[in-house]
Amino acid sequence: MAIKVDKSKCTGCGACIGTCPVEVLEMKDGKASYKGDGCIECGACVSVCPVEALSL
Repeated sequence: MAIKVDKSKCTGCGACIGTCPVEVLEMKDGKASYKGDGCIECGACVSVCPVEALSL
């Protein structure tokens, strides 16, 4: 399982990127994007997203 980013909700604030302890998120075209393998499913990104654009 991995992080899912709802691009229609993402505002590109970057809160999730700064919170991820394993740095698997990046900004791509102004939106958060999952880089690939490595998510430890800690939920840190989900908990800080102000618009609920991320899910596990």
